[in-house]
Amino acid sequence: MGTVHTALPAQTLYVTIRRDELRQLKSERDQLKQELAKLRLQLQASQVQPLAAV
Repeated sequence: MGTVHTALPAQTLYVTIRRDELRQLKSERDQLKQELAKLRLQLQASQVQPLAAV
């Protein structure tokens, strides 16, 4: 058997973020969500297209 390790309680990490940084992160998140939606539509279209050609 392996070595027994005691479980440590979860630690909480606190960070500070400025409002402008938060705004920028939210903006980047929104852009990535839009890009993801666009790529999903392209993927769906490429999967449907070969079926339509048959």
